[in-house]
Amino acid sequence: MRNIVHRHLGKMVAGTTIAVAGTAVMVAVTLPGTAGADDSGTRVGQSAPQAAGAAGAGGAAAGGRAVAPGVVEAAPAEGQRGEGRDPLTDDELERAEKIALSRQLFRSGESVDGERGPQPLGVDLAEPEADEAGKPGAPRRADVTFYDYRDDALVTRTVDLGTGKVVATGTQHGVQPPLSRAEKAEAAGLLIADPLGSGLKADYQDATGKALTSPDQLQLSGAVYRAAPGAQPAVLDRCGEHRCVRLFPKIKNGPWVDARSLVIDLSARKVARLGR
Repeated sequence: MRNIVHRHLGKMVAGTTIAVAGTAVMVAVTLPGTAGADDSGTRVGQSAPQAAGAAGAGGAAAGGRAVAPGVVEAAPAEGQRGEGRDPLTDDELERAEKIALSRQLFRSGESVDGERGPQPLGVDLAEPEADEAGKPGAPRRADVTFYDYRDDALVTRTVDLGTGKVVATGTQHGVQPPLSRAEKAEAAGLLIADPLGSGLKADYQDATGKALTSPDQLQLSGAVYRAAPGAQPAVLDRCGEHRCVRLFPKIKNGPWVDARSLVIDLSARKVARLGR
């Protein structure tokens, strides 16, 4: 593994910029606490000196009194409904999304993998109206967001959690909120299946001795990509209007792989390499 990482690191540091050619570049990451010293300055493998008054042999304190064991209190039970500006409960999250996804929206929308129904993105506690701020009896609402891949639209529906009704609906184009886990997984699947994903698969094979066939074999981070004039091939010119992704994949229990030069257009289901 050390030889593999060093070989790929050689690709990264040669020259003034990082270029991905043939295969994606393996990025070695030093995690906190693995650099040979802990946060207190004591080297790994050496014992830290005991502080004055620390417990001695047998669990007795320096003063001769036994140290009482710590007590961890159980978290309070979560109710079905929160109050005021409390975070949304699990029940409220599930109920809000179910209410927001009406039959009409389900039939007309399309998810990231082409199935019926828009792609769920998230549920957040809605801000109160100006005249409701600070009032204990103010309605409690949730904003539920979806991305409809059928017409590249962000759909936001506000649900009144008290009445169980949708009180507002908004549709926006060209708005790209953070990616959901399902969208990052779909982007990884498209990259693995595309010829431009050969570098990622080769690096995975080098690091693990196994073939990369599924997004489940990777830990995935990613960011929305927007088109910049002259910075990408024409196939990516609609990124921003389309939902496009730059992935930052990590081999599970292994290194990161640099795939920053590759962009996946989830709306068009295409993969392209950025210009150098």
